[in-house]
Amino acid sequence: MGSWFWWIKILIVGIFSVFLFIFGVEVLIGAYGLKEPRLFLMYFFSGSFTILVGLVGILYPVFQIHAFFTRRNGHPEND
Repeated sequence: MGSWFWWIKILIVGIFSVFLFIFGVEVLIGAYGLKEPRLFLMYFFSGSFTILVGLVGILYPVFQIHAFFTRRNGHPEND
């Protein structure tokens, strides 16, 4: 934890997750313009799921970086 590879991995996950979140919001907005009810449901749930995956991917780096700096400042782990 804390190596260059770790920081690059965290950065890539964060960037890809922001892309997924934005894409999911666009899909969800586009779903409301559809006339077919079945297509609306499919786009609505796929957009919602994409937003959920994006949010989880955004929170993962946040918690990893917080844990890194907490351990670095000398706070003991709660094992």
